[in-house]
Amino acid sequence: MVLWEHLDFAEYVLGNWPTKEKFRELKNQAGNLYKNMTDPITDMLNQIRNAEAVEKTEILIPYSKIKNEIANLLAKEGFVGEVKKAVKGKIKALKITLKYDNGIPAIAGLKRVSKPGQRIYERVIEMKKVHGGYGISVVSTSKGLMTNKEAHKQKLGGEIICQVW
Repeated sequence: MVLWEHLDFAEYVLGNWPTKEKFRELKNQAGNLYKNMTDPITDMLNQIRNAEAVEKTEILIPYSKIKNEIANLLAKEGFVGEVKKAVKGKIKALKITLKYDNGIPAIAGLKRVSKPGQRIYERVIEMKKVHGGYGISVVSTSKGLMTNKEAHKQKLGGEIICQVW
């Protein structure tokens, strides 16, 4: 083949190559709400941490049952305010109101303990207090999600999802 034929073919391919401009209608309609993530719980904790760093009053995260349960546990323990289900377009979301005391966030720190690549399980006798009893661990037990204090009362062990203080 002659070089000119290769150039014509290259021009044809580049002219018909799918670009963002040609596929705008396929763009995710939820905006930045939906992202492809491997660990949605870590993403939720990071969004809470980042929102508190810039003193946001509420965050909107993609809904899932486990994130809803974790957020409700945090609300029950007084780390966050109200937790509500919301709908943004066609996607369910979780609206979490963050708590502040004179501009200081109610959550001093968050730590993901059990990760998709390394699950951490503890028996009830192995569970320790978080930050001298000022924090909680979220534990996934056979009876559902609960704090480390509730798990200790019910004498249940399980997977340590995260720690909050």
